[in-house]
Amino acid sequence: MSNQLDRLLSIMARLRDPQDGCEWDRAQDFSTIAPYTIEEAYEVSDAIERGDMRALRDELGDLLLQVVFHSRMAEEAEHFDFADVARAISDKMEARHPHIFGEAEASPGWEELKAKERERSGASSALDGVALALPALMRAEKLQKRAARAGFDWPDTHGPAAKVREEIAELAEAAPDDQTEEAGDLLFAAVNLVRAYGLAAEDALRNANAKFDARFRRMEELAGGPDAFARLTLDEQEALWQQVKRSEL
Repeated sequence: MSNQLDRLLSIMARLRDPQDGCEWDRAQDFSTIAPYTIEEAYEVSDAIERGDMRALRDELGDLLLQVVFHSRMAEEAEHFDFADVARAISDKMEARHPHIFGEAEASPGWEELKAKERERSGASSALDGVALALPALMRAEKLQKRAARAGFDWPDTHGPAAKVREEIAELAEAAPDDQTEEAGDLLFAAVNLVRAYGLAAEDALRNANAKFDARFRRMEELAGGPDAFARLTLDEQEALWQQVKRSEL
């Protein structure tokens, strides 16, 4: 394994070589590569959802390349190198499992460990460490969970449900310049309601997306194709929608 990893590190070093490297690879920096890193992480998730192990192997390789790419750029700037990255995550994993790698008789618990990590990093807020680059839906849920750990949370679903109704009313009454803000408040409240039911908003919406995708494609098929479906009236399209829903029962 180490031979293949060394090979990958050497390939990246060659690609970034100032004289003989690849022009495109040499031109990249952290900010230009970051979108590819996010994209590759999603492609890993997609391969897992599809149960495609061959694709998962390939996508994990693409994601590993992103780690190597960032590490190489950091090494060139004399910040850290790949070995430092591997060392840091190894140290972190051992510290998070003192009952496995240390003398502790039992795990102190995930939240306690994370709290200690934030304390060591000099965190000034319970919300520190929630990445800005997370998808908005996922970040909303993480922010809410952090706030809940500090006691800022409703005791049941009634409060979040009332907040959703309140935000719907405010969006309906908002002036055009305020609609984006009110729409954001509504989405944030909806995530909080879903969380109150013990569900993951990202998973719930992903499932809803997949369901809509499948139903819409089936409607197009029943109509005789996308063009034929687009020529139907809204009432005719709605009838097909209900037909597809009934077929799922």
